[in-house]
Amino acid sequence: MSFVQLNEITVSFGDRDILKNLNLNLSSKSRVALSGGNGSGKTTFMKVIGGLIPADRGSISAGPDVRISYLPQSGLTFKSRTLEEEADQAFNYLHSESEQLEQLEQELSLLKENDKNIDLFLEKHHIIHEKLLSSSYYNRKELIAQVLTGLGFQYSDLDRTCNEFSGGWQMRIALAKVLLENPDIMLLDEPTNYLDIEARNWLEEFLQKFSGGLLIVSHDRYFMDVTVNEVIELFNGSLKRYKGNYSSYEKTREAELIIVIEQYKRQQEEIAKLEEFINRFRYNASKASMVQSRIKTLEKIDLIEIPENLKKMHLSFPDPPHSGKKVLTLEGITKTYGNNNVLSNLDYEIEKGERVVIAGKNGAGKTTLLKIIAQVDKDFTGTIKLGTGVKIAYFSQEQETLTNNNNTILEEMEESTPTELIPKLRALLGAFLFRDDDIYKPLSVLSGGEKSRLALLKLLLFPVNLLILDEPTNHLDIHSKDILLEAIKGYSGTLIFVSHDRYFIENLATRVFELSENGPEDFKGDYKYYMWKTSNTDIDKKLVNPEEKTTISKGKQNHQATKQIKSTINKLKKEEQSLLIRLEELETLHNDIENKMAEPSNYSDGKKIRSLKQELDQNELLQEETSTRWEEVELKLDGLS
Repeated sequence: MSFVQLNEITVSFGDRDILKNLNLNLSSKSRVALSGGNGSGKTTFMKVIGGLIPADRGSISAGPDVRISYLPQSGLTFKSRTLEEEADQAFNYLHSESEQLEQLEQELSLLKENDKNIDLFLEKHHIIHEKLLSSSYYNRKELIAQVLTGLGFQYSDLDRTCNEFSGGWQMRIALAKVLLENPDIMLLDEPTNYLDIEARNWLEEFLQKFSGGLLIVSHDRYFMDVTVNEVIELFNGSLKRYKGNYSSYEKTREAELIIVIEQYKRQQEEIAKLEEFINRFRYNASKASMVQSRIKTLEKIDLIEIPENLKKMHLSFPDPPHSGKKVLTLEGITKTYGNNNVLSNLDYEIEKGERVVIAGKNGAGKTTLLKIIAQVDKDFTGTIKLGTGVKIAYFSQEQETLTNNNNTILEEMEESTPTELIPKLRALLGAFLFRDDDIYKPLSVLSGGEKSRLALLKLLLFPVNLLILDEPTNHLDIHSKDILLEAIKGYSGTLIFVSHDRYFIENLATRVFELSENGPEDFKGDYKYYMWKTSNTDIDKKLVNPEEKTTISKGKQNHQATKQIKSTINKLKKEEQSLLIRLEELETLHNDIENKMAEPSNYSDGKKIRSLKQELDQNELLQEETSTRWEEVELKLDGLS
């Protein structure tokens, strides 16, 4: 059995030990989730296991020929090869074996039957041949197609050059390569970050059948529940193990936490008494020895800390204003990009108190529909009727809701938070991952994810009766997702949302509205009901080459029409590639500007910050325009393919 063993691993950053004398054994039977708050050292730990960074102290031992594959959260890009060629690089460790096998076959052909070395050559040949057979090396093209399409790529993507794909799809390529490597131990750091729900479902099934060991970091509770049977928690540099899936770990940890909180309270009371005595008699000469004694006692106390990711906090919505029973009616909604109909003659009705999730594959029009309902996108045909007294709040990843970029995070929230919630403001900010000195950062230097979290928090603090949320859990950890989930559960208004987080959907949705190429379909039940109703769908259909499906119909087209379509497709593909390159350039420039704005030397230079902010705004405008055009080209290509 393959294994990796870590002994007394310590990693320090400056004078702080991130990992302290950690011991861990991972085998091919391991199915482990690594839990811990942001900044606890999870990624560092995985990189040490994967051999990407050295430990300051300790050792790592592994079984013979153990292969470890590591998927980082982000940052990988692939350029020159086609998608299929890049995926084939996952088999590099076997390509040399295949070449060696060919060499052996050539040498065997030159040996005579009575050669004394023939048995040795045959044995080597047999060992390598069996290894290639057992690893499915000879049918790797089929495996590549299966994994790539499972992760959301189309069959027609296989011949596209990798530099045509955007950042999220680049990470899907990286994930595909790790899966195809079929390692003994697989280390996955946030593997679902860039996956839609269909790809997540596929990945869950793949990992359940995977024969090697797994160590996973994820903010997707459902994903961990179905893929792991053990959780190790990293806190203050130490590890603690819990048997069972992630939900089981949370229940056990919650019971433990009750005891820890009581101990914490008693300790805080003891510390307060000691500090009170010290402060009261510090300058009293007759009490000097007693003061020193209490100072020493205080210094010896081993402080009890509660993990940030386990602290319980509740956020409740303000009571929504009254609305009529009928909240929303859509009649004949049609949305077109060029020649492609994203939404076609769509009718739908939502009543008060319903929680509707919009389902469908990438490109089905989910975000477009939300924008239309929220009256952000008005370029459509059809009619939207809002019920009596309906008041909308809309959250989108691209939405800009921050008012004054000269404000700090705390100032921005103090200006916009209802008076009764001001005392809870710091706790609320902490729940959305703005902790300690982060709350004093100016809005002008916030990343896209930080702005998104802040915009979501602001949205939740004001009374509305129709809440429209597009991927609200992006950029949130499990703790923050739970706070948001509990808040929405207690919300008595109407909800329409899009999410790729299955746990979030299953705990909220009372109705599913699916958008697909066959037209919309309404499922009047929860998400489990929807999954049951659609479980007979042939998920392997997309493995079929689309050209095979359209041969008959295309054969009926006249030659001139076919030639015109091919010409249009070629032009669109060239424009698509040019737009993707431009988007990459703009993203790189955007990061450079943000880094400059984050430099401490620029904080006090108002003129410099304003200049950089203007550059950033211009960059974001260009990104939006380029991205919009890219989406239009993509939709046109989809319609012609």
